[in-house]
Amino acid sequence: MLKFILDILSVPAVLIGLVSFIGLVAQKKGLSDVLKGSIKTVMGVLILGGGAGLAVGALGHFGTMFQHGFGINGVVPHNEAIVGMALDEFGTQTALIMAFGMVANVLIARFTPLKFIFLTGHHTLYMACMIGIILTVGGLQGTGLVAVGAITLGFIMALFPALAHPTMKKITGSDDVAFGHFGTIGYIFAAYVGKCLGNKEHTTEEINFPKGLYFLRDSSIAISLVMLVLFLVVALACGPEYVEKELSGGQSFLVFSIIQAITFAGGVYVILAGVRLILAEIVPAFTGIATSLVPNAKPAIDCPVVYPYAPNAVLIGFLSSFVGGVIGMGVLLAMDSPVNPLPIILPSVVPHFFCGATAGVFGNATGGLRGAVLGAMAHGILITFLPVFLMPVLGNLGFANTTFSDADFCVVGTILGNVINFLK
Repeated sequence: MLKFILDILSVPAVLIGLVSFIGLVAQKKGLSDVLKGSIKTVMGVLILGGGAGLAVGALGHFGTMFQHGFGINGVVPHNEAIVGMALDEFGTQTALIMAFGMVANVLIARFTPLKFIFLTGHHTLYMACMIGIILTVGGLQGTGLVAVGAITLGFIMALFPALAHPTMKKITGSDDVAFGHFGTIGYIFAAYVGKCLGNKEHTTEEINFPKGLYFLRDSSIAISLVMLVLFLVVALACGPEYVEKELSGGQSFLVFSIIQAITFAGGVYVILAGVRLILAEIVPAFTGIATSLVPNAKPAIDCPVVYPYAPNAVLIGFLSSFVGGVIGMGVLLAMDSPVNPLPIILPSVVPHFFCGATAGVFGNATGGLRGAVLGAMAHGILITFLPVFLMPVLGNLGFANTTFSDADFCVVGTILGNVINFLK
């Protein structure tokens, strides 16, 4: 029996499925709903791992090509990729921190002025994973690790929606819904830049954006195209001989680049499908419990909640943020030296698409069209530099060629890691 319990606690898929089971039972769901939700949650974790394998494999080829072609190590920040890799080793910590962190969020919302319930489940999962990694690297384990991690997670789940809420009210024109996405510091920064440099009298929605570019709103297409450009650049830098001899097994280096770019996008698609399966049962169960315990709380919802309020700002923000990422990469390359080596953060289309689009909406709310462009560009530069400070905190864990991407992960991780190291 003891071995059976330990096996449950050591398998992330089973443990996260157990969390879903408890939440559904607590809501007094029928037997069929409990079984369906629990099995789908376990399946979601397994699918997430399969998608991570696809994405990580493509990133591994990219890192090898980049290093050989340019003689430097390139890192593509990507939350889903690093979480997919980390769950095998830190799955138990992640599941326990996530479960108790959601409880902590409810308690903080119930007994403090931070009346926000964070409902973006995949970011809760990702943040729990990052906190688990950092606390483990810092030497914590067992009950202490879970307690510190859960309290930290619960606090930031309530704090960041509160920080975003003033701008959120400007975007939505109401006080009914809050913003829950762990890129908040980047969005607040974009709104501040927009307020200082923009003109909110001339908004993004006054322009007619070419419909021919609207296909970029499909994240899978955008990821495929941007990664294809990046793969072709590094493939040309390596030369066809190296790629075809060392990596592709004789396949044309151009065909290999195309396949790897779309494989990466496919991996992300599969990961997101797994995440949706995981959260489809956990979040509703948690929401029902939370809203009954904290009746005055505001639900904090994922970043796409702001997209309908400024559709043009979504695309403008994505493109401007990506330009900022390219600028930031250029600055890092200029600063890099043998004496002071720096990780070179490459523009990753996933954060620049989702977070850049959101930064565009926030910048537009405070500074109009100019605020959307400059705010999102500033956001792109910010999320290029923040991972540089986070990477040393994660330790030598073998997460090659990727790291966490969104601003809050980097800020929270850097602060938490340094505090833990200081207290050692």
